[in-house]
Amino acid sequence: MNLAIGGRAARWGICLAVLILVSAMQADARPALNGFADLAERLSPAVVNISTSQVLKPRDMEIPGLPEDSPLKDFFDEFLELQRRGGPQRVQSLGSGFVIDPTGIVITNHHVIDGADRIEVTFIDGTTLPAEIAGTDPKTDLAVLRVESDKPLPHVELGDSGRLRVGDWVLAIGNPFGLGGTVTAGIVSALNRDIHAGNYDDFIQTDAAINRGNSGGPLFNLDGEVVGVNSAIISPSGASVGIGFAVPASTVKPIVAQILEYGETRRGWIGVRIQTVTPEIADSLGLGATRGALVAGITADGPAAAAGLEPGDVVLAFDGRNIATMRDLPRVVAEAKIGSTVDMQIFRDGETLTRKITVAQLEEASAAEAPAPDATEPDVAETVVLGLGLASLNDDLRRRFNVAESLAGVLVIEVDPLSAAAERGVRPGDVIVQVAQRAVSSPEDVKRIVESEEKAGRNSVLLRLVAGGETRFVALRLGGRP
Repeated sequence: MNLAIGGRAARWGICLAVLILVSAMQADARPALNGFADLAERLSPAVVNISTSQVLKPRDMEIPGLPEDSPLKDFFDEFLELQRRGGPQRVQSLGSGFVIDPTGIVITNHHVIDGADRIEVTFIDGTTLPAEIAGTDPKTDLAVLRVESDKPLPHVELGDSGRLRVGDWVLAIGNPFGLGGTVTAGIVSALNRDIHAGNYDDFIQTDAAINRGNSGGPLFNLDGEVVGVNSAIISPSGASVGIGFAVPASTVKPIVAQILEYGETRRGWIGVRIQTVTPEIADSLGLGATRGALVAGITADGPAAAAGLEPGDVVLAFDGRNIATMRDLPRVVAEAKIGSTVDMQIFRDGETLTRKITVAQLEEASAAEAPAPDATEPDVAETVVLGLGLASLNDDLRRRFNVAESLAGVLVIEVDPLSAAAERGVRPGDVIVQVAQRAVSSPEDVKRIVESEEKAGRNSVLLRLVAGGETRFVALRLGGRP
């Protein structure tokens, strides 16, 4: 009897120990019982409200996007005329920022201070200091400010955003709607978001409430490190609906370092124009998995040309970093040290090759817009392939479609609007210069190669097109395969 009781007691003791252990593990997985109060108290002094002002001249005052036939047009015209008579006006805006150095280095968004002729930062204790712009980077929407103080300022550290995982807790501190210091909490909803804001999109998505006025404020992890700069929201109302975006600290660090050293950003450049590797393009190249960045064009005398790259190459890795998608390459190249020579792994003709390439500095330039072809009566296609009406180039067609004399290939003069080619953006005036990476000079060449690819069992065929001096690749399905 005593043994049975002892055995039952032992079993209860083991169960109780297991329950205590599980409870302890669950407690470790949650924030402390007092929530985020200690963290907010420690971090808030380094977060600042940023107020800006600028003089708006009368000629700058307008109501954008108002249709000419709008019934409100007369009302707004009269209102604006009264404003213009009053002369220049000073307008103000509010945002957020944070101090990363006790000497007075402040980070915020470019759009918070863009166009401002007066900037002030206000700390949680009410201290207000004038700020000067050390430098900005519109491409990543970042700006660095300097303030002067007679004592060291509270500051926070930039952390490692690369360690973030979806589901991690984060805190946003800022100045929503001009209310003053406000703390919100949430989780990382997604990583590496592309919101089509620019070539270097790599946003952290969070459901921590971010509203107007939070722009430029920090996104913290539970170690109190800044892992992002709150920059944008998606919302039909303009208020938080749980979808906010922050520039990751991995992007912020090199930008800030360059601005503090040079007063500007200095990005790497290799002289290629790239496009996405679609499943159809990967299949047509024999690449296997959809990966890398497809080289669509190469700048003459640029680093890529010197390294022997060719249109149609797929960049798989750069300086030891894998290129999973097209979006990865601009960021990796931009962060590379200017003047350094690095290894670049490419895929060409079924082989993986390595090329040495020297990183140059990106010089900002705008591409000239290609003129549209002359409006003429439709020409008669010599051959129709894959929904494309094709013709051999001659002097008349070159003139009509503005095709350079030096360009060899086959002209697209018609596109079936219901074809896959139309869906892929092929247009009359495009010149096919290669099919399945083989040069073509006549419509018959195109037809012959397409038929040979079908017989070889290919699901798709890759076309290299040139229009307005720009090269791109398009993969089209073969043989009616889904």
